[in-house]
Amino acid sequence: MTPVALRLGVPMVAAASLALTGAGGAMAAAPATAGTATAGEDGLLEPLTATAGSAERGRALVAQRQVSQCLLCHQAPLEVPFQGDISTNLAGAGARWTAAQLRQRLVNPRRQNPASIMPAYFETAPRNRVGAAWRDKTILDAQQIEDVIAWLQTLR
Repeated sequence: MTPVALRLGVPMVAAASLALTGAGGAMAAAPATAGTATAGEDGLLEPLTATAGSAERGRALVAQRQVSQCLLCHQAPLEVPFQGDISTNLAGAGARWTAAQLRQRLVNPRRQNPASIMPAYFETAPRNRVGAAWRDKTILDAQQIEDVIAWLQTLR
């Protein structure tokens, strides 16, 4: 597979995800100019930020259902009630996927599975039917993506 440049910064979000975020979560404003990252067979190889991700902040983000939305579909080794059960259990994620693979799954899960219902958390792409309050915003910002990856990598 030939590496491709992805434009990052504007959301690719499922309608249900938008509705839930509007119920109290905050979305991140997109950067003024979209960045690019190189995608290969092994995911997005370069971190989205110059600052390393924090596993502590990543754990807190995943636990905040209205911010990251992860626990709406996934189960995770956290003491948080009412976790989802329609997608992969995040326990052991660090043993199953590299940081680059996790980054690709967060930025654009449809690259691995075009039928995925998981929203893209950080990607530039034109979208239809996105409410004005969510236009030009991502679900998570670049640092939050790297923080979630850092935490997921601890789950071995």
